[in-house]
Amino acid sequence: MRVALPQPVPRRCLRSAIPLAVFTLLLVYLWARSLRALSGCRSGAQSCIAREPPPFQVRQQSGPLEAPEREEPQCLGPQGMLGRMMRPFRASLNPERDVELSQYLAGWRELVRFLIPLGSIFAFATSEASAKVTALEALVHGPEAAHYTSLATMVAWERPGIAPRLSAGCPGSVTMLLLHRALRWSQLCLHRVATGMRGGPDAGAQCSDAYGTALAPHHPWFVRQAAHLAFLAFPSRGRLLELACPGSKEAEARNALVRAAGTLEDVYNRTQGLLADGGLLELA
Repeated sequence: MRVALPQPVPRRCLRSAIPLAVFTLLLVYLWARSLRALSGCRSGAQSCIAREPPPFQVRQQSGPLEAPEREEPQCLGPQGMLGRMMRPFRASLNPERDVELSQYLAGWRELVRFLIPLGSIFAFATSEASAKVTALEALVHGPEAAHYTSLATMVAWERPGIAPRLSAGCPGSVTMLLLHRALRWSQLCLHRVATGMRGGPDAGAQCSDAYGTALAPHHPWFVRQAAHLAFLAFPSRGRLLELACPGSKEAEARNALVRAAGTLEDVYNRTQGLLADGGLLELA
């Protein structure tokens, strides 16, 4: 059964899609410029994702994606950046085929930390995403917390005639949809960086293509143009692998990033199905 939110969706929610888009692009640009400075470089549809196997060229030229050592890289461990991000996202996928919101939001906070390792310099850029995560956390821990334990309970609660108070605010489903789209870009970007060929398109081009798939269809012309400029400053694949999995060999780092992208893919696909069943994919 398709579930719809009360119509029309509040204008403040529709406007919020643009600030998040600007946040995403500003985050990409600042992240890329800062990483290049550290490394000495100079800048010159809503369907579920089918998991793609790494191309043969990666296995042939970069070694096997599966690390030969028995111990997994430290970046996937409890103190590693990828490990800290993957654990809450994995925990959000409950056995009932639902998504636990508290764990999903904890995963998002770690994802932001992973994307912006330089900390306070990105405080302005991260404000929009943090605000959206905070807004959902307020629902998860608020007076109606029983209705926000999971994505399914939120969708069921935010339907016509059930929660009329939402007409004065921003429904959690709208905020969730904006984060959901950004999560797909992150997943596609990380996967393509991890599996790309040596000598082929570099990280900037691959993450730009991921933007075109996941976010560009929902952005106005001026945001799409800004995106093209932002991705020109992207760091190299090698630098991204080094930051994702410090101290690891290239094959290990690629394998770790593939696993992290796979976790994001699982969360995206689960969330995509629930939002589609609720008729919520075109809210904003």
